[in-house]
Amino acid sequence: MSALKTLFKQTFIYGLATVLPRMLSFLLVPLYTTNGVLSSVSEYGEVSVIFSYFVLFNVVLAYGMETAFFRFFNKEDDKNSVIGTSAISLIISSIGFFIIALLCQEEIASLIHISAKYINLVIWILLLDALVIIPFAWLRATQRPMRYAVIKILNVVINLGLNLFFLLALKDLATPESIFKGIYRPNFEINYIFIANLVASAVTLLLMLPFYVKVNYEFNSELWKRMMKYALPVLIAGIAFSINETFDRILLDYLLPKDIAKTQIGMYSACYKLALFMTLFATAYRLGIEPFFFSHAKTENPQKNYARILEFFVALGAVILLGVVVFADILKPIIVRSEDYWEAMWVVPIILLANFCLGIYHNLSVWYKITDRTKFGAYISIIGAVVTLVINLGFIKSYGYKASAIATLVAYGIMMLLSYLLGRKYYPIPYNLKKIGLYLVLSILFSGLSFYQFRANYIVGISMLIVFLGVISFSERNQIKQLIKR
Repeated sequence: MSALKTLFKQTFIYGLATVLPRMLSFLLVPLYTTNGVLSSVSEYGEVSVIFSYFVLFNVVLAYGMETAFFRFFNKEDDKNSVIGTSAISLIISSIGFFIIALLCQEEIASLIHISAKYINLVIWILLLDALVIIPFAWLRATQRPMRYAVIKILNVVINLGLNLFFLLALKDLATPESIFKGIYRPNFEINYIFIANLVASAVTLLLMLPFYVKVNYEFNSELWKRMMKYALPVLIAGIAFSINETFDRILLDYLLPKDIAKTQIGMYSACYKLALFMTLFATAYRLGIEPFFFSHAKTENPQKNYARILEFFVALGAVILLGVVVFADILKPIIVRSEDYWEAMWVVPIILLANFCLGIYHNLSVWYKITDRTKFGAYISIIGAVVTLVINLGFIKSYGYKASAIATLVAYGIMMLLSYLLGRKYYPIPYNLKKIGLYLVLSILFSGLSFYQFRANYIVGISMLIVFLGVISFSERNQIKQLIKR
């Protein structure tokens, strides 16, 4: 139980570092979807496409080195060599990318269908974000969650504050006699969004400079080769994951007629944000359990703790799934302000369930991470990416963003099942399938009925939620009592 106590403590702090900042940045969604801030739904669609490329390039620039750092930091006796080697590797690769990208920015803009006026800002942001990957990993590996949390929160507070200033206040302040007159530029809103992001990333790197001052810059080529061997499958899995997560926006942009593509993407991306509650929970949980998986791999009977962790995750995730679905139409006008976006609300339960499956997959992935079989993670993610691409390419032209939502659910569902089946062979964990299955089936059934049959009927929806909470409370009564006592 002490191991679980440590997990929940770390998850809570990392949750603050993830959930609270993203809840602050969540305010950007109602900001961007408020009439008059961005000129149209299609403009928000353009922002969404650019951020989709951010996800893909962030994965490429990290190339699995963060996960490799965790593995070798816990495995190697010479931890300074691990820190120095990984830091030097990221510095050289990031600066190399930066130089090449700056020289080829016009070609890049033409290739990925993004206006050249945004590319320069995007390149700088990618560089700054890449340079803090190892410092953040070091904070997590050395059990410094508070500093990690403070810097992460500050990053998003700055980003949010500058967005509010540029998109709301600056226009009013830019009077003829104001000093802000020279700053404000009409129809410059998308640039302002990325300028805010750039400043936040620069401040984050500045706060991480003490790490680079203390690093022992000693490059161990033999260690680097072993780290890269471990990291490359993670990179492949990361690219596949980014395809599953955001590539649908890029495909929508390519496959739909140009006159409706950005509008469809804008509606889809805005309503997709209602699934953020599940994403936040799953991300915070993952940040807590990843160091936990490695540090407890050599303890006596770690499989028992891993099994209980998944039970807790499924129970909490099922409550979030049903709760958000029941109150979706109450949350809708708070988060997605303009009715112009609401046509895509159909995807909300599907995306919530998809992210729930992804969270379960991350919990199940313990088997290949601690047994150094990361290639299986790559295989599973590649299969998921193939499913995503096949469904999107086959059905976007007929069904638009609905095909993208279903593709996400099918891909994550298959990844979850494959990880469980392979894990049972290579690293058996005694999961309580009856309990987990009960939570999953009941929450999915109630969510489907609530949204598609009894939508906005809160008597029915809340009744289902109460019944489900009762089932979990009864099933987990002993565990809940122990946690409360501790």
